[in-house]
Amino acid sequence: MLNEWLPNVDWERMWEATKETLYMTSISVIATFILGIILGLLLFLTSKGNIWQNQLVNKIIAAFVNVFRSIPFLILIVLLIPFTKMILGTMIGENAALPALIIGAAPFYARMVEIGLREIDKGVIEASKSMGAKTSTIIWKVLIPESMPALVSGITVTAIALVGYTAMAGVIGAGGLGNLAYLEGFQRSRYDVVWIATIIILIIVFIIQMIGDLITSKLDKR
Repeated sequence: MLNEWLPNVDWERMWEATKETLYMTSISVIATFILGIILGLLLFLTSKGNIWQNQLVNKIIAAFVNVFRSIPFLILIVLLIPFTKMILGTMIGENAALPALIIGAAPFYARMVEIGLREIDKGVIEASKSMGAKTSTIIWKVLIPESMPALVSGITVTAIALVGYTAMAGVIGAGGLGNLAYLEGFQRSRYDVVWIATIIILIIVFIIQMIGDLITSKLDKR
């Protein structure tokens, strides 16, 4: 009966495309989480009144973050084609999408990290300083733990955005559900393929949101 309703859907190919989307999303989320925290910490620590106060460094990092988070993702993919070909030797396939996914998402997440760090009670940071805590101790024992609910909430939003980015990357040959929906569905007027790919993407998004909300609620001490 399912084949009668969805005659054009190749379930094996759909599963392969789903795995490609999950691969691109998971790798880019991990890299974005690490790079975003580094950039966010640097933005916070080098800002006025903080431990590594340095307006020049802060402005350089802020400019990098603002530029790359402002470029529309499809344009960013095109701009990064020479860079992607140089480091990977190709611009086709799921691995070829990773540089654009990471560079597009990390600055976005970095701003969320910075906002989360700014919400920490300054009294907690000052108390750590007064007890002679090293910068590394303040980062790992105060800043990261205190901002963890915001960090998880931020990476949840970013991960959902990355699922959408993978679909856009698929349109220009990166693989995944977006590629399948466009090439096998839209271009061949097989709209059942488009609908199933869309439903799977929505399920992935709902699962990410549910897991993110659950972890955030567990970490939030308020």
